[in-house]
Amino acid sequence: MKSVFFIFIFSVCIYSLSAQNLLDDKTRDLFHEALSGELAKEHVIQITRHHRIQGSRGYRDAAKYVLGKLREYGFSENDAYIESFVSDGKKEYQTWQSPSGWDITSAELRMVEPYDERIVGYPEIAMSVITYSNAGDATAELVDVGNGTSDKDYEGKDVRGKFVLATGYGGAVHRLAVLKYGAKAVVCFLDDERAKEYPDMLQYTGMWPRSNELTTTTFGFNLTNRQGKKLKELLASGKKVVLHGKVEGVGLEPYYMDVVVAKIFGSEHPEEELVFSAHLDHPKESANDNASGSGAILDIARTLNELISSGRLPKPKRTFRFIWVPEWNGTMAYIDGHPEFEGPELGGNWLANMNMDMVGENLELLHSQLILTRTPSSLPSCVNDVVTNMAEMVDGIDVRTPRGSLSAFNYRVTPYGGGSDHMMFIDRKIPGIMFSHSDYTHHTSEDTPDKVDPVELERCEIIATSTLWYLANLDDSQAKNLSYHVQARALGRLGDGAKKGLQLLAGRDTVTGLGDEAQNILKQSLANEIDGLISILNFNNSVDVKQDVATIQSALKYQYEFLAKEIADKVKGTNAGISLKEKRDTRIPVRMTRGPLDFGLPANTLDAEKAKWYSSSENTIRGDMEFEIVNFINGKKTISEIRDALSAEFTPVKVEAVAHYIEDLVSVGVVKWK
Repeated sequence: MKSVFFIFIFSVCIYSLSAQNLLDDKTRDLFHEALSGELAKEHVIQITRHHRIQGSRGYRDAAKYVLGKLREYGFSENDAYIESFVSDGKKEYQTWQSPSGWDITSAELRMVEPYDERIVGYPEIAMSVITYSNAGDATAELVDVGNGTSDKDYEGKDVRGKFVLATGYGGAVHRLAVLKYGAKAVVCFLDDERAKEYPDMLQYTGMWPRSNELTTTTFGFNLTNRQGKKLKELLASGKKVVLHGKVEGVGLEPYYMDVVVAKIFGSEHPEEELVFSAHLDHPKESANDNASGSGAILDIARTLNELISSGRLPKPKRTFRFIWVPEWNGTMAYIDGHPEFEGPELGGNWLANMNMDMVGENLELLHSQLILTRTPSSLPSCVNDVVTNMAEMVDGIDVRTPRGSLSAFNYRVTPYGGGSDHMMFIDRKIPGIMFSHSDYTHHTSEDTPDKVDPVELERCEIIATSTLWYLANLDDSQAKNLSYHVQARALGRLGDGAKKGLQLLAGRDTVTGLGDEAQNILKQSLANEIDGLISILNFNNSVDVKQDVATIQSALKYQYEFLAKEIADKVKGTNAGISLKEKRDTRIPVRMTRGPLDFGLPANTLDAEKAKWYSSSENTIRGDMEFEIVNFINGKKTISEIRDALSAEFTPVKVEAVAHYIEDLVSVGVVKWK
């Protein structure tokens, strides 16, 4: 009983320390004063004027705008520049095919029967043309194919030489309608819950042609729900509908993906870097996604450079890098061209990443909230706790701007989820935190600058800047304080791990082996917390800090032993306490590539029969779980150890399912056996 009381009192004391701001008040106030959500929004407005499709001339214009502003802010040719990577639809970067270059000048879709009417045109509505459409001109009858993304949608319908009307994603419809069934072109309209409330909203879709489809890709248009339903109703009434569509310009072409890079060099450890990232691409307007993130890190670059140049801030001890990328594809090209793009676990010096993707939403207009996404179990890090503390700090600041909203700060810190370039950093063992919001305008024509809030931009800027500034300059005193802070949060998460295990057992004490699953959750939680604690040493590895980290590890292990006994007592005498004693799969996989695998792997390179497993009920490995399996492959973990880590992070899975997935990765050549 004394030991329990000791743990309780110790935890309360430590938690009181963790509730304090990690950043000193003077620096906090300086960032609050100098960072400008208003200037960031001005960048958003300028960036949204460009049709910023990956590999396009419009994207290059946006990249030039960013570089031009960096020059105005005092960045020299050595400090800021553009790196260009071939983007021709054929060049591969690791497992990723580059998108084709793309350039069109004008486009129009008209209805010529049963009456003449102009439906939509480009460039006035840039999102109206399905991106990566080729130039072309066609007049043909329209056929309704429903969703248009499965073969069943085409049964009994003759679409050869015709336009098809569909509600599915443009590229998927084109792949079937045009490339398989011989249609001339596709017309897609948005028909989901959002469209009911916003019938004049256009959805952003793209062809994304594969290398063998570049010469056979035609064109397509995106319509609003109102426009699409009008055409659908005409067809349903028995009328013949004939459309004329034309797209003018080069169309698909070999071109380049541009990555804008800026640096502020460190004074003591310039080889060690902390990275701000944002993807610059997406169609015009696409304001929150992601002109907001691009504008935010441009303002952060301005602020830090000006404060350092004026002497209001000292030079950082470590280097800051800023990168504006074409999402995923451009980051993969950058990874491929930069072997140093690696975190400490892989021997590299890139220590942390703040990935800004949709960070300016007006919370009042869009009923949204800021999501701060933690790193996954494959990469535990103290960076998570620093970001959380900085968000708590900003929650106590009354951020207001002349043209900003009056919204209260609303944020959540969530477990790992994918969806942006933080995945690329995490794959390279660089702790990457994603800043994001979710709202109804995502990937639609409703994502416009009027829905971007300078106040929310500034809040996100302060959190990201404070986090990386703090870590770049972590002295002994701060590192010791950080270790106590991480300890307090770790004790809470260990308790959550025990709770998760006990919830797994609730009402299921007749299930043999379930006690092992509960203990595995707690065991993996301890391993994650220890690794996260040790990661402090990447930012300060002095003798005193090492000693503190070692002492705290012992405290965490003591707490773990207490909680493990609680679980053991719970299952004692029940079937859940009986171990299954399954045979362990001791094979050790080794990765052959750098960066996340192409999202279609391995299924899209297997023969049809083997690929069926991925859409069957036997496959319990989906989405983020696939990403995590690859991240757990480090040349040390066995398949069973990977299964244990995966099960604790998500939900219990069978070792056979994990083995099946890894065996397929081996068969397509991206993994080998040690």
